[in-house]
Amino acid sequence: MDALRVENLRKSFPGFQLMNVSFAVEQGHVMGLIGRNGAGKTTVLKSLLNLVHPDSGRIEYWGTDISETGVGNLQRIGYAAGTNTYYKKKTLNDIVSVTRRFYSEWNDSAWEKFRRLFALDMSKRPEQLSEGMKVKFNLALALSHGAKILILDEPTSGLDPVSRNDVLEILLTLAHAGTSILFSTHIISDLEKCADDITYLRHGRIVFSGDEQGLTRSYVLAHGHCLSSGQRKLVVGHSLTKEGDAWLIPVPVIPEFPDHRISQPSLEEIMVNMEGDGHADTASV
Repeated sequence: MDALRVENLRKSFPGFQLMNVSFAVEQGHVMGLIGRNGAGKTTVLKSLLNLVHPDSGRIEYWGTDISETGVGNLQRIGYAAGTNTYYKKKTLNDIVSVTRRFYSEWNDSAWEKFRRLFALDMSKRPEQLSEGMKVKFNLALALSHGAKILILDEPTSGLDPVSRNDVLEILLTLAHAGTSILFSTHIISDLEKCADDITYLRHGRIVFSGDEQGLTRSYVLAHGHCLSSGQRKLVVGHSLTKEGDAWLIPVPVIPEFPDHRISQPSLEEIMVNMEGDGHADTASV
């Protein structure tokens, strides 16, 4: 059974529409949610947390509609973001004391493990923490109440490379133990380390949702300055590199580019090229 299933989610705001967004997070899988700022990621995440009410569509946790999900299942959902809105004048110790009362499955041993791992000074207040330490505090809280699905919004922002790697290893360990994770981030290299699946949002619509390797194997980069009019019609993305133009093309059309050097793109390169296709008009013809 999927831990989370989203079907045909729609939400309209002035100047923006989330259109028929559908994806599923399998039990024990890490799914990366990617897209530019304004693509609709925050609207999706807030809908999953019942902070935004979609115009239509369905959200299910463990096969049950979110409107019918009981308190017990809601407590199995963990959330952490790159910033926090806790009381700035309260100490971390005070915040933990209050937070643990909301969760029947709160685990003091787990909390202590993550407190030590992240070197949290419990006498400090949130306003005294660096951005990186705020992220660590958020994660420690989310990981300490037995959550079976984690919804993470930019959880590694502000962390140094070593701390980011520590967090990713924790997420992989949790996934291997059966925890499902939806991981929204702009640090695409993090997803390349830990994501099983990718959901890519663009202008409020799903570009791709599925196996991460399925996305990267669907495209190649054709490197070269000149394109014929026929070749330009096949291009789905473009960027400029220090070696010149890079054209993102679907795998089936590779034979149409015999004079170009072909390379396999990374997940980040696919997103950069897809989002940069507006620059193709100014590139060499």
